[in-house]
Amino acid sequence: MDASSDTTATPRIAQDLLDWYDAHGRTLPWRVRLDEPAPDPYRVWLSEVMLQQTTVAAVKAYFTAFTTRWPTVEALAAAPEGDVMAAWAGLGYYARARNLLACAREVAANGGAFPDTEEGLRALPGLGAYTAAAVAAIAFGRRAVVVDANVERVVARLFAIDTPLPAARPLIREYAEVITPDARAGDFAQAMMDLGATVCTSRAPRCLLCPLSAGCAGRASGEPERLPVKAAKKARATRKGRAFWIERERGGQAEVWLVRRAGKGMLGGMRALPDDGWAARADGSGEGPIAGPWESAGAVGHVFTHFALELELAVYLGERVEGLEDGEWWPLDRLDEAGLPTLFAKAARLALAAEREDA
Repeated sequence: MDASSDTTATPRIAQDLLDWYDAHGRTLPWRVRLDEPAPDPYRVWLSEVMLQQTTVAAVKAYFTAFTTRWPTVEALAAAPEGDVMAAWAGLGYYARARNLLACAREVAANGGAFPDTEEGLRALPGLGAYTAAAVAAIAFGRRAVVVDANVERVVARLFAIDTPLPAARPLIREYAEVITPDARAGDFAQAMMDLGATVCTSRAPRCLLCPLSAGCAGRASGEPERLPVKAAKKARATRKGRAFWIERERGGQAEVWLVRRAGKGMLGGMRALPDDGWAARADGSGEGPIAGPWESAGAVGHVFTHFALELELAVYLGERVEGLEDGEWWPLDRLDEAGLPTLFAKAARLALAAEREDA
């Protein structure tokens, strides 16, 4: 099937969708409308990086906090890595935060201006095909084909593409290329995202409200929710590991021992509780950073992209703490400022709950 030969792929699609977007597009903190000043490339880029594999609802507060604290790319570039990683905590996929800072520093070193083409944007750290296309279209008005999960769903239904993902992606992109207009490409990209997020949803699509329903082959089939067809998921492996809670009292202040994870790998660069070296492909060793005595405080679970983790929390019961290396004592009453990733924040809550029970 050749997208360019499909008679339904006409400029009418773009115009109908843009008319709908002008009336019904979402109001988002990083978005500007036709009657507003041109988009700030920094804000567009920051929002797109944050939105990768994360929901709009989750990103809004983080975006506001980041742009309040670091209102320009130069301000972000000058920020200490630890501060950026802590501010990112909870958004997940922490390699994005490291790339975010690397990109900001590269842009700042080149005068603070982002490249205005897909090719130039792709050369920056952390910008893949999707992000480069989105920034080029939304921030600079370039005609670029922007395909995220929402756009995949809309296009697959619009043209009844029943090849299972991911094999269908090249064809979906072909169709997206055909219907992307030369003018207002950025608004068209955002309109497609909004349509997928609010109308052409994964379950129970609201076809009666869709501006493209009249020509939608998926709707005509009677089963639009069947598309896009997804390949069967592989079962996730389950790994086991241990984290360690070591607390002390110093000068009337309770403190907990935290470490900084290695820059590369799972949750790289983040503050965390010490653990036993669990990884995506292997269970942890079970060994603590110092000799016991240890007592289990229970376990927490967490699902990563390719595996699930069962993490036991062991609490140190010794009277003296000796032999700890490569970490820092963190005030317990300021633990929420440490920027612990979600997994270790869960474990910390478990330890604190156990303390309350023992009190």
